[in-house]
This record gives sequence, structure tokens and C-alpha cells, in this order.
Amino acid sequence: MKKFILISLFFSLFISTISCEKQDDLEVPDDLRINDFIWKGMNLYYLWQKDVTNLADDRFENQNQLNSFLRDYSNPTSLFNSLRTNNSIDRFSVIYSDYSVLEGVLSGNTLNNGVDYGLRYKSGSTTDIFGWVRYILPNSDASTKNIQRGDIFYAVNGTALTASNYQSLLSQTSYTLNLADFDNGNITPNGESVTLTKTSLSENPVYNTTTFTQGDKKIGYLMYNGFYPSYESQLNDAFANLKNQNITDLILDLRYNSGGSIATATRLASMITGQFTGQLFAKQQWNEKLENYWANNNPSQFENNFTNTIGNGTAINKLNLSKIYILTSRSTASASELVINGLKPYIEVVQIGDKTTGKNVGSVTLYDSPNFKKENLNPNHKYAMQPLVLKTINAAGFGDYQTGLLANFEFLEDYGNLGIIGNQSEPMINYTLNLISNGNRISNQNNLKKFKHLSDAKELEPLRSEMYIENK
Repeated sequence: MKKFILISLFFSLFISTISCEKQDDLEVPDDLRINDFIWKGMNLYYLWQKDVTNLADDRFENQNQLNSFLRDYSNPTSLFNSLRTNNSIDRFSVIYSDYSVLEGVLSGNTLNNGVDYGLRYKSGSTTDIFGWVRYILPNSDASTKNIQRGDIFYAVNGTALTASNYQSLLSQTSYTLNLADFDNGNITPNGESVTLTKTSLSENPVYNTTTFTQGDKKIGYLMYNGFYPSYESQLNDAFANLKNQNITDLILDLRYNSGGSIATATRLASMITGQFTGQLFAKQQWNEKLENYWANNNPSQFENNFTNTIGNGTAINKLNLSKIYILTSRSTASASELVINGLKPYIEVVQIGDKTTGKNVGSVTLYDSPNFKKENLNPNHKYAMQPLVLKTINAAGFGDYQTGLLANFEFLEDYGNLGIIGNQSEPMINYTLNLISNGNRISNQNNLKKFKHLSDAKELEPLRSEMYIENK
């Protein structure tokens, strides 16, 4: 029974057991069911399974040996984390004790006060940090308070923010932000503050859509902040509006978009283009044993092809562009990077802003059920995990951008002059409009002081910076 745990199902295809029969499940004590689910799911799906000693297929000779190992972990989260490779490689695999919370985050529903922010180190410091407001969500608590894009905060409840305390301070349901002025890069407290409370909030990622006229060009602008399948209709409607405006160019603003659904990313790329339907947008690469299995069993399911419909079957509104301008920052990650990388073999992609995060891996939701899908669930708990299970490459075979995608034209945001999102005078938009008008012949990038990136509001909730596939 040396390799008995090469078991389980992959979706509804992989239903084989190696050297062991189904009765092994009967040997799992009730108090180990959650841990057993975690180990078997990670053993089958985890991208780096072969690199984790305790996930080896021959690690245990039988279920009893596995049970003995699992009993050493009274906390399912501790077991899950012990089965991950080191944090420098896997920064994003997570487990939730309640899958309804996990599902909510993936669809854009979070406990949120409406302030989307970035966090940077203060100049010359490796510990002290400050936050800056990137945008305010409509219909949120913050939308009713005196706080707006460009505001600076240095403390929470009077406690100065540091690299070691920001997570605990900003994770509170209610808190007071202590504000400051941005004096040529110096963070100077100004005595003002605002108290905010988090509520259940669903974020429409289509934040702003507008058009600009520059000479004979009609330039569309779209700020898109998350790849949420439940808002694909709104995204498609935004493209219908841009199409009806007869735009000649498009600025896609992904500065604050940290990722989401691979399927939705594929559909966004299809809206931008339209002339490549059926061709390969991205290919998924899974762990070795699953790659070997699927080499002879439906290998095409690893391919994400340009499409002509969104998830609900509605026809895509396509622009048929041969060039696109994409705004990026250090917070641009996963599915956003997938769009950039996936489009490059087909059209000209002009990237403006800062280098992206560098996240070319994706995850899937695994439930405690016979096939890891959300059916016939174990009724005794609600644990579900979101391990990294795949890498993506584009049609040219490129996917190695772990250190980020470099901008063609570097342009940093000025925290002392962020401007209004969607306004022609907003510095990065204005720079890009001039770039378009001058045929990419421009060299007056701003030479602002760089403040080292630490984190942002979405990274505080790990799943909001995930790239994932739906478990079908």
C-alpha cells in the first residue's frame, strides 16, 4: 500500500485509487476528518507537492500511518501551513474555517469600511510606514465621512503604523485613522482624524468609465479593480459604452487591481480584442502527476482560449483593438498580470506606471467532499482551502515574471498630487493621453522619490490578491 494516497478525484475525472480501496475512508476517525481532507487535497493538487516531504505519495504506507501523522496537528490551519513550501515561494495559499467567507471574498464581498489604501515605508525607515487613500467605495461608511482619495494617514487609534503592527490595527472592525499632510515627502500629523466602521460590502470593480478627445483620437478609459465573475455583466456593459463611443484607443487602469478569476481575465482580454476567438490566451501548468494524467485525458481543459461570451452566455462587446495602454503599480497582480502577459503575443501592450507584483500562480477552492467540489459536503464543518495549484504561460510560452512586469514608461504616483480618477488632468491619465497623442514619443517621466511598497488594503485579506479558477 506504498502509494495509497494518489487517490481522489480531480473534478469529476480523476477517480482512481493507487493500491488502496475506498474502505480506507472508513479508517479515518471522525476527529481527523478535517485533517485528512487537507492532506489528501494538498497531496493531489498542490503545485509544489513533490517538493514537500510530508506530501510525498510514498510518505505513508497506509491510512493508520497517515492518521498518526495527522493527530500531531490539533489545528487544521497549522497542518495546512506545515504542508506548504516556504513563504518566499508560496505567499498566497490560504485556508478558511468557513467557506462562505472564502466564497464572499472571491466574489468581491468583504467586511469593508470603503477605504482602499496603499501602505509605504516612510523615507529612510525600515519600520515606520504611512498609508494613502487610493479610492473610496460607493455606498460605504467612508463614502459618508470626510475622507477622500489622496488623504494620508500615519496612525490608527493614535498608534503610529509600523511594519509589525499594521495588520492588527487595520484588521479591526472599527477604528480611527489619524491623518497627516504630505510635505514634500515628509509625513506631518495635522491633528485631523476620521472614524470608520466596516460593514458587509460588495465591490463593483468597474469603478470608472469615460472617454477623452485628443485631436482626431477618441480615447476610452476604464478603471477596473477586481476580476469578479459576478460583475462580468457590468464589465461587458462598460465595453458596450466604449464601443458605442467609437473609441480609437483604450487606457485600461489596473493600478489597484490585485487579481481574481482567470476566466474573467480571459473574457476581459476577449473584450479588448475580439479578433482572436478560439485562439489560446493562456495555458495552465499543474503539478507533475496531474499533468501526466491529463496528457492522455482531456489536456485541452488546461487551455483558456479567447471567447465571444461572458459567463452567463451573453455575447461579448468587443473593441478589436491592436494596441492597448495599461496603467500598473506595485499592487497590480495575478489576473491583471495575466491579461498583460496573455495579450502580448497578439497585440501591442504599452505599460505605464510601476513594475507589477509578479504573481503568475493560481489557486482553486477545495471542499471536504468525495471529489473536492461543493457537493456531498462533510456536514460537520465548513473548512475549505485555496491552495496554489497552477502556473500560467501565454501563447508564446512565457510566464516567468515572478519579479514583476516592467513598465515601458515608468510613471510614479505623486502622493501630494494624486488627482481625480477619470479626470483628464489626473497625472497618470494626462501622461498617457500625451503619450497616445505623440505616438509613444515622450520621455518626460516624472522623477518622484520612491517610497518602498509594503502592502495595501487588498493584501490584508489574502484572497483578494488571488488568481483562481472555478472548481467545476
